[in-house]
Amino acid sequence: MNHHQVRLAPGLYFVATPIGSARDITLRALDVLASADVIAAEDTRSMRRLLEIHGVALGDRPLLAYHDHSGARAREKLLAHLAAGRVVAYASEAGTPLIADPGYHLSKEAAEAGHLVTSAPGASAIITALTLAGLPTDAFFFAGFLPNAKGARCSALEALTEVPGTLVFYESPHRIAEMLKDAARVLGPDRPAAMCRELTKKFEEVRRGTLAELAEALAAHRVKGEIVVLVDRAKPGAAAEGDLEEALRKALATMTVRDAADSVAKAHGVNKRKIYQLALKLSASQ
Repeated sequence: MNHHQVRLAPGLYFVATPIGSARDITLRALDVLASADVIAAEDTRSMRRLLEIHGVALGDRPLLAYHDHSGARAREKLLAHLAAGRVVAYASEAGTPLIADPGYHLSKEAAEAGHLVTSAPGASAIITALTLAGLPTDAFFFAGFLPNAKGARCSALEALTEVPGTLVFYESPHRIAEMLKDAARVLGPDRPAAMCRELTKKFEEVRRGTLAELAEALAAHRVKGEIVVLVDRAKPGAAAEGDLEEALRKALATMTVRDAADSVAKAHGVNKRKIYQLALKLSASQ
């Protein structure tokens, strides 16, 4: 099916592309790709393939690479096309541009230069995962990829312990087991969670359970593909202040302040820093 050209106002059009199934592209996205004067893509090979699948002729239009390593020169080229009154369509390799994908600086600079910046929305792994995970969706926080190093990863998780919404992460197959183990330790082993893998693709899989259960399952089972991890928010009032003080007093009788705080924070699934401050106060008054 060939897509007709439509008249578009000059400007920058961010185009969401499928995250798996090629048929998840929108008709509007195909119209934009068929009508743009210039197409820019994170991966020009996957863009060529997508255009071929959907019968969109590239013709003699430029297809330019723009990704995380392109730098200012590639951006200037696209901004020059916009300044010349052209329609520029930009797509990342899969999903919605800017969402853990390139495009932020391009969007910002195009808007600051006074150009039209708009979007042909569509597939997003975050939204797809939220609809499947069986966790609350009234509020959520997307944290992207956690750091590679264990210490930095645990610190990043610690900063998220009391976010009042479902936490959403992207993860790679070779790090998923370690990430879940750290999440269970820092956020609390009993927090409900889900691991969504290969969304919209043939081997789509959703595993649900507590962080401890998922960590255990993934430690023994290697997986492949693109992964989204979702973690429920901490339950409000999971432990009353009095209960925490009581537990800390007992722990301080046999442990150092740091070990006591660590042990109680893990047991009650609460923020370690908060417990450490309380432990310092209690040990000073003993």
